[in-house]
Amino acid sequence: MATPGFLEDYAKDYAAQAKGAYSVPIDTSQFTGRQFVAGEDPLQTQAINLATSGVGAYKPFLADAKAFQADAATTIGGLGALTGPQAYQPFMSPYQQQVIDTTLAEFDRSRIGDRQSIQDAAVGTGNFGGGREGAMLGEYDARTLADRSALQAQMLQSGFQNAQQAAANAFTQGGQLAAAQSGLGAAQMGLSNFERAGLGADVGALGQLGSLRQGQAQSLLSADQQAAQTAAYEPYGRLSQYGSGLTGLSGGVTSQPYAQPTPVSPMSQAIGTALGVGGLYGKIFGFPGDSK
Repeated sequence: MATPGFLEDYAKDYAAQAKGAYSVPIDTSQFTGRQFVAGEDPLQTQAINLATSGVGAYKPFLADAKAFQADAATTIGGLGALTGPQAYQPFMSPYQQQVIDTTLAEFDRSRIGDRQSIQDAAVGTGNFGGGREGAMLGEYDARTLADRSALQAQMLQSGFQNAQQAAANAFTQGGQLAAAQSGLGAAQMGLSNFERAGLGADVGALGQLGSLRQGQAQSLLSADQQAAQTAAYEPYGRLSQYGSGLTGLSGGVTSQPYAQPTPVSPMSQAIGTALGVGGLYGKIFGFPGDSK
């Protein structure tokens, strides 16, 4: 099929435009490079700084917790000495015997004075040295010696009971102290866990918000990159449309798109169309082996 003659000028014009277009390399720096990669968002930077500065912030609380737990264990260990039949001994007053001796000495002085009064009374009644005096003194001695022994036993018993009560009080107080120390340890452990959890939550929230903002910024940069790429290839797109129109008018000469890595490349269409117009040129100007 003969090619219409009026297409010759258009074919020459297209060829000239194609030659001019493909003789100048595309400036890919307009739509490539790090300028189209979103940088670190300030919230991400804040999250990183917070995580870095907060590393180990829980350790003082953990150390305090361990110290309180150790104190509680020591206190509990010491409670064993406050039980058993001999637990009262450390609480016996070191002055008890001195108090007993002083009290008994005073008792004895009073007893001697009373005996002297009995003897004086016997002298006054003419019974001195008699059986009546001896009976009165014997009765008095028996009674007062019994009182002396009772007084001594009472003081010993009182000291023993006071020591026992002191041991029991110490045991109770030690248990309360151990419970308080254990409670403080648990509280410090809770603060340690709270510190770690709070830090993690803050870092996570800042990081997530920063990632969202970075993603939005990246979307804008990607849109700018796509726009820049489209603008760079726009002349080739127009040239492709021009060539496609010519190939249609030439009577069915088809173009074969040129494959290249770029997903959507108007340049590949222009190259393919140029191949088609090459066939058109063959029809119009008669390449060797072709017949008009």
